[in-house]
Amino acid sequence: MVGQGERLVVQPGQNHMYVPVRDSGSGSRRLSDYVKIRYVFAVLGFILMAIVYGLKVNLSVAIVGMRNHTAEKSGPINITQSDCPSDVQDDTASKDGPFEWGEEVNGVILSSYFFGYLVSQVPGGRAAEVFSAKWILFASVALNIIPTLLTPPAVMIHWSVLVAMRIIEGVGGGFSFPALHVMISRWAPVEERSLISSIIYAGTAIGTVLSLLFTGLIVDYINWEAAFYIMGGLSSIWCLLWWLLMTDSPRTNPYISDEERDYITSSLGEDKEEVTPKKLSVPWKHVWTSSPFYAILFSHMFSNFGWYMLLIETPIYYDQVLRLSMNQITIYSSLPFFTLWLFSLALSACQSKLIRKKILTVTAARKIATFLASALPALCLVAVNFLHCEMGLIFAFMAVGTTLMGGMFSGFLSNHIDIAPRFAGTLMGITNTVATIPGIVVPIIVGQLTKTNHTREQWGIILNSAAAFLIVESVVYTVFGSGQEQPWNNPNVAIISKDVEQKEATEDEDEDTKM
Repeated sequence: MVGQGERLVVQPGQNHMYVPVRDSGSGSRRLSDYVKIRYVFAVLGFILMAIVYGLKVNLSVAIVGMRNHTAEKSGPINITQSDCPSDVQDDTASKDGPFEWGEEVNGVILSSYFFGYLVSQVPGGRAAEVFSAKWILFASVALNIIPTLLTPPAVMIHWSVLVAMRIIEGVGGGFSFPALHVMISRWAPVEERSLISSIIYAGTAIGTVLSLLFTGLIVDYINWEAAFYIMGGLSSIWCLLWWLLMTDSPRTNPYISDEERDYITSSLGEDKEEVTPKKLSVPWKHVWTSSPFYAILFSHMFSNFGWYMLLIETPIYYDQVLRLSMNQITIYSSLPFFTLWLFSLALSACQSKLIRKKILTVTAARKIATFLASALPALCLVAVNFLHCEMGLIFAFMAVGTTLMGGMFSGFLSNHIDIAPRFAGTLMGITNTVATIPGIVVPIIVGQLTKTNHTREQWGIILNSAAAFLIVESVVYTVFGSGQEQPWNNPNVAIISKDVEQKEATEDEDEDTKM
């Protein structure tokens, strides 16, 4: 029996529980009196993505300080160096580390994260839908923090142990996007979906900026081991906040106001009396015959060829081709992701406002954002190939291309929730699984192509290939993308279809009886 000042809530997969609710007319105040809880979720989601991406990319910079470049260059393999002048690498600005790996091992280490990332997408999304998105996301961060803290002792054993740690990190990282899609589908009102999605996923940009920046500084001024200990330790604070403040849906949150809860549920068209979301079977036949879904799938995969080129390989490009110091690599690699963050927030806020005013449809908004994040960055990558060691112009084009990639957060990456909010986690898991292929392929191919050749011409092959994939993405999504909710998202579709079939069968039987 529900007592006074309590309300009955049901956590998915758990027994009934009573949560105390303060009377809004009393003198006591609660968290919702100061801030909307859906924005608390957005901020914590933002930090979550910053942690996952920060711990994902820190190795891209740290590995420069971990390798013994002097020993590698004087080894038995003859490396063709870039013709760009280097007036900074002869001093101690770039510190040699203890490991002589070479480009092939370097590529395997950087790609190993994505093997774990590949296998955890769909299971993570489905588990978040059926069980608890909150705890799947908690596990996502924990599986990134623990291997990060264990990286220094692991790599001292052998580089293959580091690969194992990175695979575990990848498993945790793979949970993040699908489970967050489930949380967004339950916490974000339709009118604010673009804004909240962009706030959360823009954490990837800030996490990248801070990670690249501080990893470079820590490696340069302390040592490479400290980069993993400091970043892993600070990330642990998030786990406590997430555990205390968040629940799987607004219905089960003890801090949310009745007004905000009613606003979210009415916007999503949910039954106010339904506390526990229905666990629905995925309509696989409809999914695999949906052209809007395939538009997201292929756009996500093609986009990641350009994304991982800019995210993972840019520091190596600056090191091998432009022959910059660690400090310069850190600054030039990280700053564009800060402008990406600003651009993604500005674009999503503008689109949300235009959608609310009925000036722009959801479909048009998604296509414009995806075009900005694909066709224009492709042109920037091609332009870099025509520049001869002109650092200022190269950085400008790389920065503009990286910044415009921020459009994907309010483009195809938000589109799963548009076409099927009930199955957004599963759909995101599928597309992100396929989109993980570039994360595995790109570092390995770059490692092979640059094994003995660090010239601009060799990197031109890599940049042009990434640009080609981005152009294909732009065309595919412009033609086949859609922001409309698909009929198969409605659980009654299958029931109605079955009823119609039964009714038609009954009518046929009646006709046979009459005859």
